[in-house]
Amino acid sequence: MILKRSQLLFVISAYCAAMLIIAFFMEYYLGLKPCILCQFQRLCIFVMLLTSIAALLHKSQSLISFRAYLISIQALVFLAIYLSVRQLYLQSLPDELIPNCAPDLNYLLETLPISKVLLLALKGDGNCSEVVWSFLGISIPGWTLVSYSLISVYMFFNLKFSRDIHSYFGKS
Repeated sequence: MILKRSQLLFVISAYCAAMLIIAFFMEYYLGLKPCILCQFQRLCIFVMLLTSIAALLHKSQSLISFRAYLISIQALVFLAIYLSVRQLYLQSLPDELIPNCAPDLNYLLETLPISKVLLLALKGDGNCSEVVWSFLGISIPGWTLVSYSLISVYMFFNLKFSRDIHSYFGKS
């Protein structure tokens, strides 16, 4: 089923908003403290949300700009998938191979250059290896990986048919 361009972008925006609501619910209601990989996955989702909203507000867009928005969102999904897989890898390590825990993100941002913080974030730390919550035997990064995989397939489908979406439904 091909959605109108505005419907497609609304679905992506709603997905991102729902993911962020769930993340904040787990942090503030369930009391789960997010690790650095979780925080950067949230950042990916937030930037995806902003990108989809910008695409929604950009009314007179060409096929090239429409595809650029979709490719940008897909790139962010791939980064989130990488971060989720990295966290699952850290959770699977035996105790003696788990990296040392790093300070929280705010402290790192205050004391280190941004390039070092990004490098640390991409590697994760010992905090990322702890399984703090699971459902049906699958931890949070496992569920986010499922979610990111679904949105990645959805984005791929929409990129493949972006010409049809753009031309068939016009600017709506």
